[in-house]
Amino acid sequence: MIETRSREIRLKNRPTGMVTENDFELAEVVVPDIGEGQILVRNAYISVDPYMRGRMGDRETYIAPFDLGKPLDGGCVGQVIESKSEKFQEGDFVLGNKGWREFFVTDGRGLNPIDPDIAPIQNYLGILGMPGFTAYVGLLDIGQPKEGDTVFVSTAAGAVGLLVCQIAKIKGCRVIGSTGSDEKVLWLKKEAGIDAAFNYKTAGNLLEELHKHSPDGIDIYFDNVGGTHLEAAIDSMNNHCRIVLCGMISIYNATRPPRAPRNLISAISKRLTLLGFIVNDHNNRMLPFLHDMGQWLKQGEIHWKETIVQGIENAPKAFCGLFTGDSFGKMLVKL
Repeated sequence: MIETRSREIRLKNRPTGMVTENDFELAEVVVPDIGEGQILVRNAYISVDPYMRGRMGDRETYIAPFDLGKPLDGGCVGQVIESKSEKFQEGDFVLGNKGWREFFVTDGRGLNPIDPDIAPIQNYLGILGMPGFTAYVGLLDIGQPKEGDTVFVSTAAGAVGLLVCQIAKIKGCRVIGSTGSDEKVLWLKKEAGIDAAFNYKTAGNLLEELHKHSPDGIDIYFDNVGGTHLEAAIDSMNNHCRIVLCGMISIYNATRPPRAPRNLISAISKRLTLLGFIVNDHNNRMLPFLHDMGQWLKQGEIHWKETIVQGIENAPKAFCGLFTGDSFGKMLVKL
């Protein structure tokens, strides 16, 4: 029997400061033969996501840290190429969490079948997967938008942000987005159809930029950045309004406590609600999400972007690119 060899990306160092490609290593292993009740999956796409940066440290938060010298876990879609399981047949496509490797053997726990006739398989890692679900739950359940609300979204051209923007428009809101390039600004206004967008790298004073686009204040801020973005948003919020704390990518690589926001006391006088959430706590909302997103896609109300990097060996480069503005929409690695 010909042995199957698989390349995988392992965590070599626990990064200090900005993560680099040198914090990872590429290894090759022999894939074990499958036993009864097991399947062999060949990954087609793997997901790289900002939250993974937190797992590269040595402290446990809401999820365990990665182990040094072992392959990283992450979202993946692949195809069953060998099966001794009654649950999965050869040729089935599956969604799982054994990314950052080309092949893996499993008994099927944690895998979900996906249908490539409904959508391209990589969409199950993006618009129909964790980023889409995060945008849906974060805006609708935590942000609780009402028609006519003004919504500000940071990292508005990221995998989550661009969907938050469009769902807010569907719900009748006025939407403002910040992003890191003029190309992304143009896409947000022309393709996503939001009311205003700006390049925070060239805008100058962030608070003045927000006031220019939201003279009547902000009702919902969907925070993917933290830091100075959160500070400017707090100053721009209307009384009794809501801040959705989804991510704070500006401090994921920080070695010192952030200087901003310095105005949290304003949350008291403005009677603001600041609420963080972890999307896995809301799995009871998965069926409504899939129903609504499916309808919006059919009706042409949602537009999508992907950045695809080729080859498992380039997964570290793709991951580092999340923090340098190289991604537009969902960042994926195609194997």
